[in-house]
Parts: sequence; C-alpha cells; structure tokens
Amino acid sequence: MSHRGSGQIGDSLIIGKGNLMVTTQLAFETGTDAFNARDLDRFAQLLADDVVFQAPGCPRNAGKQACVDFYAGLFDAFPDARFQSRRLYILDEVAIEEGTFTGTHTGAGRTDRTVELDYVQVMSIEDGEYVSMKLLLDRLTMLEQLELVSDSQCAPRAL
Repeated sequence: MSHRGSGQIGDSLIIGKGNLMVTTQLAFETGTDAFNARDLDRFAQLLADDVVFQAPGCPRNAGKQACVDFYAGLFDAFPDARFQSRRLYILDEVAIEEGTFTGTHTGAGRTDRTVELDYVQVMSIEDGEYVSMKLLLDRLTMLEQLELVSDSQCAPRAL
C-alpha cells in the first residue's frame, strides 16, 4: 500500500502494513509538532528510555535524557529553531524525513545570523516510541552561514 500526498509535511510516500505505518506516521507528526512548539516534555514522552540518538557534533548517545539535552542545547543556541519537513518516507517502523532547518543564532557566542540548512533524519519507531534517531545536516554550511568560517576557506584550491 502506498500513499502520496501533500500538506503540512509536503510530499510523502508511505508504504507498510496497516497499523505499523499509522503508528509511525502519528509518532513522527506528534514529535515534529512538539519540537516546533518547543515542548520538550511532550517530545520526551515519545522517546524510548534507551533511544539511540546521533546528530552532527554529537557522539552516538543512548538514552532519553541525552536526546532531550541535545535539543534543549539547540533551542538555547537557536531560540527560534524550526524543522520544516518537505518529504517523508515511511516503511513500516522507519521514517525518513527530508526538510529544512532554520534558526537565528542568539545563544552562546551569538552571531545574530540566521541559518537555513537542508537535513535528513532517519528514525526508527516501535510501538509509537522513537528507538533510534539520526540527524544529518551540513555543519560546514552552517558555519559559513554564521560567518564563523569564510567561503574562501572551503573553496577547492587550484591544482
């Protein structure tokens, strides 16, 4: 069974078996809503106690608190942080999201610059709880947009 649609998430492709894909999609949407509302308590309720979490600049961590702490730090650095999903792919208990992260850096070492970065996130959800999350985004592009490194430092050098 597949479904293509558009709406808040953008394009989506959902393939799976009945309740598995409904539970996965509902957990995903609830988690995204909680994040964008900065409701880390509600977000934490969706995490398995032993969730495995990985993000740029963050070693692979296990545990609900490590995941919540990462996002709390993100909100400290980017108080207006927002993840906007463009595409969502669900296959049974796995959700793959493509989207855009935006936020203005006003936390520690503030630059007052706004970033806009594409990201991919891969999540495994079992019984409505996130058991693993892996966030992928280009940290170098973020540093360039924050003007913490110059574009010229990243340009390929002539051979």
